[in-house]
Order: sequence, then C-alpha cells, then structure tokens
Amino acid sequence: MRWVKESIGYWCEDTVSGKFTGQGVCAAVLDTGIALHPDFDSRILEFKNFTGNKQEIHDDSGHGTHVSGILAGSGKQSGGNYAGMAPHAGLLIGKVLDKEGNGAVHTVLNGIEWIFQMRRKHPIRIVNISVGTQPDLEERQKTLLLEAVEDLWNEGMVVVVSAGNYGPGAGTVAVPGNSPKVITVGVPDNVEAFAKALPVQSKGKLKNYSGRGPTDTCVVKPDVLAPGTGIISCNSRFKNRREGFYTMKSGTSMATPVVSGAIACLLSKEPDMTNVEVKLKLRSSCVEQDKEMGWGMLHVGKLLS
Repeated sequence: MRWVKESIGYWCEDTVSGKFTGQGVCAAVLDTGIALHPDFDSRILEFKNFTGNKQEIHDDSGHGTHVSGILAGSGKQSGGNYAGMAPHAGLLIGKVLDKEGNGAVHTVLNGIEWIFQMRRKHPIRIVNISVGTQPDLEERQKTLLLEAVEDLWNEGMVVVVSAGNYGPGAGTVAVPGNSPKVITVGVPDNVEAFAKALPVQSKGKLKNYSGRGPTDTCVVKPDVLAPGTGIISCNSRFKNRREGFYTMKSGTSMATPVVSGAIACLLSKEPDMTNVEVKLKLRSSCVEQDKEMGWGMLHVGKLLS
C-alpha cells in the first residue's frame, strides 16, 4: 500500500496490493442504494429498500453507488486505478433516500433499526451515513435522528457521518453530524487546488462548501477532513457505454466513505479495537490541524502505523 501527498493531504494511491484492505470487516451504508457494479464483486451482503416496494438491489440515483465505491470498490474495471479505500470489505446497503437524493427522517430511522437487526447476522463494525438534514428541519425530528445514530455508537459501532454541504458559515454542520459522539467528516477549504484536474464545466462551481460548527453545544465540528472534491468512483449507470464504469462527484458525502474505508483498513489490522479506540487513534493520526475544523486531515499511513 503506497501513499502520496497531494495538495490537500495524504491520499491512497493503491489499496489493492495492500495487506490491510478491509478483509473481515462489514460496513453498513445508508444512502440511495447500490448498483450491481462489477467492482463490488460478491461483497454486497444485504440490501433493503426503505423508500419503496422494489427490493432487488438497485440505485436509481447513483449517489449511494459512488459512496460505496469510495469505501469498498475493488477497482476491477480500472485495473485498480479507481479502487476504493477498503476493497475487501463487505457491504450492507440500506436505501433510505429516493432517486433525487431526498428522504424522510423516518426512513433513515428505519434503516438504523434494520442495522441493529442485521447485526445479529453480520459483524457490522462501521456505519457510513452520507446524509444530512436540511437546516429548517423541526427540532423533534433532529432529536430523533441524533438519538438514533448515538444508539448505534453506544452499541459499539463506528458511526461516520458527513458534515453536509451548507458551509462555510459557522454553525452549518448538518444533523446528525453535530453529534459529539459520532465521527463527522468535512472537506478542507482549498478546493481550488483541484481546479486544473476537474472538467471545464465543473470549475465554475468550485467553492468552500463544507459544513462546520460550532454546534449548539459548542462542539468543534467536523472532527476530521478528507478529500471530497472531484472524486472518481463507481457509476451506477455503467451499463450505458457512453457513461462508463466511473464518474466524478464532489461533496462531504464523498469524503465520508474515505474515512469509513480507512477505518475498515484499520480494523482489518486491529480487529479488537473498540469504536472509542478507533476515534482516539484517528484523532492522534491527523495532520495539518485547523482549530476551526477539528482534528485535521486524515493521514492513513499514520492511522495504520
């Protein structure tokens, strides 16, 4: 496994040849679903749709497939170039968002309850939630969602959530990313560094967008930063030859599975670590600290050392 330093931090160049690549680790992803992309091999262990009656594995949005590819895609269709962070991890997929990427709190809560049920069958260690609520959500709904993700944490699972894209103003971190227990992931404020690499049509949209604290209880958020701008991962529409097997997306939703995948690699190496120990190890291994943005930038080499 080799790591190269790019303009915003440390990034994985080749996870496929590494020793600790998520083997033996199950990660649950609550999102828009997942497509049967070749890069997932036979590692989609469970799928359940909470937004409709169709229970066949699918993703009518593409967001969830992209997220899962970042976390655990094998990179098979790219010769390993676009492998995810933990290409041997198992995936449990709960579809809690519709084809537009929208969802209700109750569908997310149902997905969380399903994870508790599935834990009797699969050793789920990580829960990736690249979902954030709108700022105007009523307080009762926010409280229900916060309590649910903290229940997952209290049960011993490592819960990794996105900071949301409502930044860069203060107090813009999305719920449930404002929970002091879970690991909240943001994107660093130098997305311009990727301008030369992005397609021409994307350059005009670049801005600092990552949500951040402080929260209502004065907690600094996000906890950790990771690459999220211009990330290439699995395309749910890969059967359309014009679109191809991979596509590019940006957002804290993309940064979140980078961290989840890195944690899956860590748990491959140290399977007995608790979620609290994982959080402390992640915190101590971050680099380029920013007092306004938590612990700093993810450094996978140090995380696995």
